[in-house]
Amino acid sequence: ISGFGRIGRLVLRATEKNPAVQVVMINDPFMTPDYMAYQLKYDSTHGRFDGTVEAGEGKLIVNGRDIIVKTEREPAAVGWGAGGVYLVAECS
Repeated sequence: ISGFGRIGRLVLRATEKNPAVQVVMINDPFMTPDYMAYQLKYDSTHGRFDGTVEAGEGKLIVNGRDIIVKTEREPAAVGWGAGGVYLVAECS
């Protein structure tokens, strides 16, 4: 997911309900993993996240799965392929 504002968080919520899709990386140059976890847990419009969310060092842990967090301003510098990304949802 590129961008973890309201749309990026909605994409993550939707993928958590679909076992065929797995988010492996999020890039947002303006958020720390701690703030991402807070925003996902307590969305003022869509309510509390139905699952577990924690922040780690350079990662977000959602329902027990690690999601790599990057903070690159240039999408080409993220290294999507090296992170095992097949498809990027542009949500910025």
